[in-house]
Amino acid sequence: MRRIMIATAIMLELQKTQMKRDYKKKQYWVAPYLKDRQEHSFFHISIPKLTFEDSIHFHNYFRMSATQLEELLTLVGPQLQKMNAIRECIGRLALTLRYLASGDSMISMSYQYLIGVSTTSNIIRETCKAIWNTLQPLVLPSALTETEWLDIAQNFDDVTNFTHCIGAIDGKHVTIQCPNNAGSTYYNYKQSHSIVLLGICDANYIFRFVDIGAYGQRSDGGIFGDSIIGRNFDSQRMNVPKPAAVEGGRILPFCLVGDEAFPLKPYLLRPYPNRIGLTLMDDIFNYRLSRARRIIENTFGILASQWRVFRKPIIAQPETAKLIVQATVCLHNWLRKEDIGKNMYVSPNMIDEESEDLNSFQPGWRRIMEDRCAFQDITNCRTNTSA
Repeated sequence: MRRIMIATAIMLELQKTQMKRDYKKKQYWVAPYLKDRQEHSFFHISIPKLTFEDSIHFHNYFRMSATQLEELLTLVGPQLQKMNAIRECIGRLALTLRYLASGDSMISMSYQYLIGVSTTSNIIRETCKAIWNTLQPLVLPSALTETEWLDIAQNFDDVTNFTHCIGAIDGKHVTIQCPNNAGSTYYNYKQSHSIVLLGICDANYIFRFVDIGAYGQRSDGGIFGDSIIGRNFDSQRMNVPKPAAVEGGRILPFCLVGDEAFPLKPYLLRPYPNRIGLTLMDDIFNYRLSRARRIIENTFGILASQWRVFRKPIIAQPETAKLIVQATVCLHNWLRKEDIGKNMYVSPNMIDEESEDLNSFQPGWRRIMEDRCAFQDITNCRTNTSA
């Protein structure tokens, strides 16, 4: 009986060894189905048809026209070229744009484009970095002239009836997967992990300044105060126009508008606190400031509704997530600047607007997103500084 048991154990061990050998034989340097990329991937089969036969669906797929895609490739292409790459630059750019626009996972994109998962991840990371490096100097300059600030203020006055406003400021948590060995660094009050996108926009829903990548545990006001932008405002190095007279003769400074998360500054206004006991003039001020500040809410909303990678937590490490946010902000600005007056990138039904009775607003992007968004407010991270 003992001999039978020993013989059985030896046979099982031999079978296990043979199975391991057979498994190793089945390992591929390139999976067979990936070798059919040129004939069967979505990019090679369907994109040519969309390009020449269906401009509307092409725009929906990439969030831009074929002409704009070609122009973007001209700008970004030189940074995407690799001497030994088997993927053309257009394929790398197309995969990344679709990932950002659709919100599909990297695994899903690898199946659509018949590219390995790790390769897909590398392509997205490298292409987002190339988009940021190329477009950021063009659409998100680090400084504005006094004339540009005055133009922004005039536009805000025309759109929101808020005088001397040079921008609306706010921040959003961008939800990400739990980073490795990060502890509570990225853990926010919503009990999720995030990095922060802090933005200042003009009345055309274009970001003028951004700070991207701060830890999720921090507040809007703290991030702004420690950022290069905040320090430059504090030290008066932003070329902001000097205080000037408004209609009626009173001299007022040019200011940003924000919510209660930001401290009151000579260049930054926030609502009067404590709703009880406010005068009629205080209520009118809060109402007008809220209407001006809604511009930044709409800007974030347009960004999230167009680039649906923000519809759920980003499954990537913080550095990659930061590159993704940087790329989408640049693409948003680049497309929006070409879109003013055309309503292709931003259609009227994307904007949250006031109702006729002025007591509520008609949802635009909120209706499109249906509350499915990886952006989260930072409203409870408020500062106690009011002066």
